[in-house]
Amino acid sequence: MDSVLRTRFGQRALLLTTAALPLTGWAVHAIALHKKIAASRRDPLTGLLCRDSYTARARRLLARHGDDTTVVMIDADRFKEVNDRLGHAAGDTVLASIAARLTAWAGPRASVGRLGGDEFAVVLELPSDRREQRLAQLVRMLHTPVVLDDGRTVDVAASVGAATLDAVGSRDLSALQRAADAALYDGKHSGRAVLATAAHAAVPSVNGRRAGRPGTAVWGLAA
Repeated sequence: MDSVLRTRFGQRALLLTTAALPLTGWAVHAIALHKKIAASRRDPLTGLLCRDSYTARARRLLARHGDDTTVVMIDADRFKEVNDRLGHAAGDTVLASIAARLTAWAGPRASVGRLGGDEFAVVLELPSDRREQRLAQLVRMLHTPVVLDDGRTVDVAASVGAATLDAVGSRDLSALQRAADAALYDGKHSGRAVLATAAHAAVPSVNGRRAGRPGTAVWGLAA
């Protein structure tokens, strides 16, 4: 009798083990797939969200927080000079440093993305009574020199433009980014953050890139 029970138990254990093998294999595959998908949502150099993931999260923030949401566009200044003078490894370090500073400034609830090259964007909840102070803080952070792995120091800077729903009159992310981009180019190389006005929202150029718009508000480092 004991022999029969042992045999049946052994067969059942074998059946359960055999049945579990495909599940284990699928679990491993699912974990690997999840990691691959998560990696595809992030820029491999900076760790920031790629454009599609940034856009999806940004739109959720705009829908959720409404008038307290600010869209910020950031361009590294004279980035090509860093690559040409110090090499692409130094340029990569600068980009990664900018990304780290944007992440620290914006906080975990924001949408922070690398849109391509040396262009970044942040969408975050930023009440009007704190906007001036926080944008000036961002400018100071982005103008802090970067120390390379070999000990060399690189002076860096970035141009910043911001747009809000009340100025643009729209919750559309594309419209807000165009206005912020136009404001950015108004203050290009000035060392100041520029807040978009209704005039920036009406700029007809592609990607909002036209300077010289009137009525800007600027916050940041002294020129």
